[in-house]
Amino acid sequence: MPEDQRIGRFPREPGKRGAAGAERWSDYLDWLRTDIVTTVTGMHSSESRKTRLPSGWTPIELLSHLMHMEQRWFIWGFLGEPVRDPWGDWNASDPWAAQELDDVRDGPRWSVPDDVTVERIAERLEAVAERTHRILREHSLSEPAAIGGRFSDHPPTLEWICFHVLSEYARHAGHLDIVTEMGGG
Repeated sequence: MPEDQRIGRFPREPGKRGAAGAERWSDYLDWLRTDIVTTVTGMHSSESRKTRLPSGWTPIELLSHLMHMEQRWFIWGFLGEPVRDPWGDWNASDPWAAQELDDVRDGPRWSVPDDVTVERIAERLEAVAERTHRILREHSLSEPAAIGGRFSDHPPTLEWICFHVLSEYARHAGHLDIVTEMGGG
């Protein structure tokens, strides 16, 4: 049995003996990102815009959310660079200021214009992923995020951001698995 044989049912998961640190974070982010992109781009366009859940989100909206989320945390958040429409995955300019979070159904929600395709979002996500790779190659995981972008004080470290973004991807990959199963896939 090969020493790096994977356990579990996820054959594309990074190996047990792979590189540590930032390279490991990149590998895991790539694994989950690729799984989600492959699932959504493999759907018929009408299926990617169909909701199957009471909350009302669709697979294309989930993909848009993940692209914007990764950009918010790594580019706007960690680097402190301005990004165009950081909350562009929502139907509100700042969804957290727009509502109390007690009843999400009546407040802001994810939204994708009809003329935006899954392929376009996947291309944009790939560009964001390339920036994430560069950030993880060029910065220490213990480095705090810049002040002035997303953060005005108490910025998290790059490692904390990696944990947060990976947890977002993992949570939403599970959500997408359920939606896909409900759709017969």
